[in-house]
Amino acid sequence: MRPGALTVGAVHGAALLLGLAGFGHTLWHGIDEPGNALAFGTLITLGELARWGSAPGAGAPPVREAPGGSEPAPLSAAGALAYALLGTSAGNATTHGVLQTVAVVVAAGLAGIVPHIARGRGPGPDHLARRVLTVGFAALCFQPLYNSGAVTEHLGQGSEYALFLVLLLLLTALCDAVLGALVLRARTGFPYGPLLRDELRALLGIGSAVCATGTVMALGVAAAGLWALPVLAVPLLLTQVSFRRYAAVRTVNRQTIASLARATEIAGCTPPGHARRVAALSAAVGRELGLSGAELTVLEQAALMHDIGQLSLVDPVADGATALLPAEEQRRIALLGAEVVRRTGVPEAVAVVVERQADPYREQPPAARIVRAVNAYDDLAGAGAGKGAGEGAVAALGALERLRLGTARDYHPDVVECLARVLARGGTAGVTSAVPG
Repeated sequence: MRPGALTVGAVHGAALLLGLAGFGHTLWHGIDEPGNALAFGTLITLGELARWGSAPGAGAPPVREAPGGSEPAPLSAAGALAYALLGTSAGNATTHGVLQTVAVVVAAGLAGIVPHIARGRGPGPDHLARRVLTVGFAALCFQPLYNSGAVTEHLGQGSEYALFLVLLLLLTALCDAVLGALVLRARTGFPYGPLLRDELRALLGIGSAVCATGTVMALGVAAAGLWALPVLAVPLLLTQVSFRRYAAVRTVNRQTIASLARATEIAGCTPPGHARRVAALSAAVGRELGLSGAELTVLEQAALMHDIGQLSLVDPVADGATALLPAEEQRRIALLGAEVVRRTGVPEAVAVVVERQADPYREQPPAARIVRAVNAYDDLAGAGAGKGAGEGAVAALGALERLRLGTARDYHPDVVECLARVLARGGTAGVTSAVPG
């Protein structure tokens, strides 16, 4: 078994054991403060029912989508964290403890995601495991200390107590980011540092709203009782609506980019699937090189539209293989493509990558180096398309060798070696049928 599979299995196993322990303890000892459990459970369920975002459909372009962070059910997450950090309700001390917290969060979360699962749009096991372990961590850090009286004795119920909750939630968010990056590293094999950096950056988006709302909910219920929950949920619901609208705009942009990318295929300028393969492999290489989430978005969009300049040619390029053209002709196509991209409303950074993809690599930005090398690989490996697995593998190996021979001027050596490592690991799903071992 691969080390990555062991890591994922360990995370899922830990979440499953914690959830079972929570259910077993709660069933054995009964539910403490059933009113609190019902109120927070209902909030978590409604938050899951209102979750947004799902895996893209088969026709969706492979552009990285992460509007505002990676939490698709912010209200549910805030409610779960608030219940984990609930010490008093309307001035009365609570005694629900760690395991009941986990049991209520898991039961309410499962109830809320059943309709999504029925439609084939439910969250994956990684997300569920992260939620269970993160809430368990927050409850474990808070509940024993509060129930022992140490928190009230040293901090009271004033500003110091509120600051303590904020710091505890920040620590919980850091734990969730570390766990999320660890699972992604195990799933993809990409470097851990950039993955963790993306997770931490996501905390500045809706993650910060989740932490703030969780803190305010815990403090509001402590002072005013359960009636504070619906009032305090409104700001986060409005934030979620704003992110939905932002996501809708992003979806329209992605559809525009996908249509432009397919235009070269429909016109017969490039082989079917070329733009998608280049975009998928470019993203994998960018991850390997440590590009951030925003840089990956620009890279993928530019990779999808890197051949758009061929639509302006009078005489089409044979098989759409621009890597086989003279340098001046490659540069002319790149300039034409950049002019088209600039007229679409796509960010200028994308047009720059398309424009610079034919320059010598020492003069290129990192994203342009990646697009050039990956495009050349797909063009050169296309000789194996439609042939047997053996001939396809030979063509792919030959393409990589030609890229290595061109590292003096055309292709950055680090990009070529990263591409070779990605392909050796199996590339990305659906990238190519001729992946060298």
